[in-house]
Amino acid sequence: MTAYLSRRFAGMAVVMLMVAAIVFVIARVVPGDPAAVMLGSNATPADVAALRAQLGLDRPLPVQFVLYLRDILSFDLGNSIFLNRPVIDALLDRAELTSWLTGMSVMIAVLIGVPVGVLAAVRRGTLLDQAVTAVSMLAASLPSFWVGLTLIEYFAVRLGWFPVAGYGDPGAALGARLHHLVLPAVALGLPNSALIIRFTRTSMLDVLHEDYVRTAKAKGLGPGAVIVKHAFRNALIPVLTVIGLTIATLIGGAIVTETVFGLPGVGNLIVSAVLRRDYPVIQGALLIISGLYVLINLAVDLLYAVVDPRVRY
Repeated sequence: MTAYLSRRFAGMAVVMLMVAAIVFVIARVVPGDPAAVMLGSNATPADVAALRAQLGLDRPLPVQFVLYLRDILSFDLGNSIFLNRPVIDALLDRAELTSWLTGMSVMIAVLIGVPVGVLAAVRRGTLLDQAVTAVSMLAASLPSFWVGLTLIEYFAVRLGWFPVAGYGDPGAALGARLHHLVLPAVALGLPNSALIIRFTRTSMLDVLHEDYVRTAKAKGLGPGAVIVKHAFRNALIPVLTVIGLTIATLIGGAIVTETVFGLPGVGNLIVSAVLRRDYPVIQGALLIISGLYVLINLAVDLLYAVVDPRVRY
């Protein structure tokens, strides 16, 4: 296990270095000059040049990249050009909302996707199975922003059950603030539950025809015990894989959903940073999101050994 973890962490370091290089290049090729954006349209070329020198943007790109890597290795993501504060502080201020939104979305996707997928596999070929397949295909094709706008129209504007936008008063109770996240979490989790349904159904169908399942039935075990103890546990590894991918997708999807619902989360901060050409925020946020993606994949791989004792590292 120690050797395996050492190899994985070494691989993660290489991946993060590549991500840092790609993010740095992408941030620089985007049209627009942050100094010119900060000073406005009335700024003179001399004013823009002075501010560029102050921000270090007049240095050659290789020099900027080396300084950027040096800061990353010292766990310093730099200061936001527009917010005039450390990037890590700006991200932490927004992280609570995005964490709650992503967590609630994952719960919705898993609580819908896994049971419905198992039910569809057990009822294979029936009208229920066909309906689940059709609805999941439709849900998977729906973009989260369209689902979000539809939910706002019916459940916020017409029925008034949920707030239209925002995260409520910062001093309000946690339950009141989470009430603002119900519709965004449904908009984000519902389309992703479709993918989990399809993988769970396929994985369950594969194991339901195995000999050990037939043996369990022949021994007189009830349908519930056969499905839960013998079939579902052996079908869980592919399901864990797709759940891990779904979590990573939801973190990225939160950027769009937060914009639609006007939520002041990390996604909203990234969109503002892109519009303002705030390089440190863009680079820092994408680097952290990429790191989370890599860690989620590692956690899923380690869970394989927990679910299936035959897996060894």
